[in-house]
Amino acid sequence: MPELLIRPSTDADLPAITAIYGQAVLHGTGTFELEPPDLAEMARRRADVLGKQLPWLVAQGSDGAVLGYAYANHFRPRLAYRFCLEDSIYLAPAAQGRGVGTALLAELIGQCEARGARQMLAVIGDSANAGSIGVHRRLGFEHTGVLKASGWKFGRWLDVVLMQRALGVGDSLPATD
Repeated sequence: MPELLIRPSTDADLPAITAIYGQAVLHGTGTFELEPPDLAEMARRRADVLGKQLPWLVAQGSDGAVLGYAYANHFRPRLAYRFCLEDSIYLAPAAQGRGVGTALLAELIGQCEARGARQMLAVIGDSANAGSIGVHRRLGFEHTGVLKASGWKFGRWLDVVLMQRALGVGDSLPATD
């Protein structure tokens, strides 16, 4: 995509981030949330991620509009999971299928590797979510499982697809704090 800037998010991006996620909640199956969180809640979530020294990125178009965002968070809160991150990516509808997700995820992977993470997981809502599955596959994620009928949204059961990718040296060397 021409003239796409991937950069750290700022407080000023929160209205666009909230709108993008709200659209995904109300009309998509990539998230199993049923009610869109408000601006204050999205600000709290972003502050939590940034407080852990983890990245929250936005993709900005040449007109300055936020086209999407991506962040990484610990897969689970227990200390043993500290080297394993889960990614999240959401795009404005107009940005889908234009390479924005791939650019965001590639930068997110690089930043997480630089922070010493060893594994990244994708927990993808809806086994029919070909866009997200394809983006992850293009960037080296492998299918590791499906949680069948684990979510109920829009009057139907939805699967969760699990994908995983090693970061940096992965599990080839012991971890060091």
